Amino acid sequence: MRDRKLIGTLAGIAAAVCYGTNPLGALKLYAEGMQTNSVLFYRFGLAWVIIAVVMFFRKESLKVTRQEFTALTGLGLLFIVSSLTLYLSFHYMAAGVASTILFTYPVMTAVIMAVFFRERITWTTVVSLALSGAGVVLLYWSDSAGTLSTIGVILVLASALSYALYIILVNRSNLQMSSFKINFYVLLYCTLGMVVYSLIAGLPLTLPQNATSWFYVGWLAVVPAIFALVLMVYAAKYVGSTATAILGALEPLTAVLIGIFVFSEPFTLNLAIGIALILGAVIIIAKGKGARE
Repeated sequence: MRDRKLIGTLAGIAAAVCYGTNPLGALKLYAEGMQTNSVLFYRFGLAWVIIAVVMFFRKESLKVTRQEFTALTGLGLLFIVSSLTLYLSFHYMAAGVASTILFTYPVMTAVIMAVFFRERITWTTVVSLALSGAGVVLLYWSDSAGTLSTIGVILVLASALSYALYIILVNRSNLQMSSFKINFYVLLYCTLGMVVYSLIAGLPLTLPQNATSWFYVGWLAVVPAIFALVLMVYAAKYVGSTATAILGALEPLTAVLIGIFVFSEPFTLNLAIGIALILGAVIIIAKGKGARE
C-alpha cells in the first residue's frame, strides 16, 4: 500500500509538470496563426491515434459496460470544457497568469469532496492549500501588474471547476480498466467535441503549416495530453482527488519556469518565495499521505 501511495504521489507530480507545459505549445501555435479549435483538434486527435496504437499492441479490448460508458462520457465532456476554456483564456491574459488562476481547482476539489462526499479535511490539507495558495498569489503578482480581463478570469475559473470535477469523477467512478483505455475514450470525445465546436462556431480546422507547428502539435498531444492524463489517473486512484489536486501546484510553477527560461521573463524575489511555498506544499501533502498509511 505504501508503494502505491508513493507511485501515486510521483505520478501526480509528473502529471502536474506535464500539464503545466500547455502554454508552451499553445502560444507557439497561436504565433504560427492557428486558432484555438484547430490547436485542440490536432492535439486531441494525434493523442487519440497514439493511444489507439498503444492499445492495439497491448491487445486491449475496447468493450465497456453501460455504467463505464456513462462515466467515460462524463470525463470526456469535462475535459473538453476544461481544455477549451483554458486555451481560450490565453487570448485574454498572459498564459502564466491563466495558469496561476487555474490553480484554484485544488480548493474547489477539497470543498466539493468535503461538502458532497464528506471527506475529512485534515490539517495537512489545510496547510498545503494555504502554502500553495500563497505561492500562487506571489507568482501572480510577479507576472502581472495590470487589470485582468473579466472574460479571461471567467474562462479560467470554468476550466478550474471542470478539471476539479474531472479529478473527482476519476476517483469516485472506480473504473476497472487501464489508464490507456480510459484516455482512449476521453480523447475520442475531445476530438469529436472540437469538430462540433468548430461547426457551431463557424471556424475552419486548419492544418499546421510547417514542421515547427507539427512539432508543437506533437508536443501538446504527447506531454500535456497523453502523459498528463495517464499519470493523473494513477495519481487520483492511488492518493485520492484532493491530494492529486494539491500536487497540481507544480502546474503554475512549471508555467513560470517556462516563462523564465523560454520567454526570458525576469526572475524576481516574489517568484523565488512563491516557488518555495509551492514546493513546500507539495512536500507536506506527499509526506502527510505517506504517514497516514
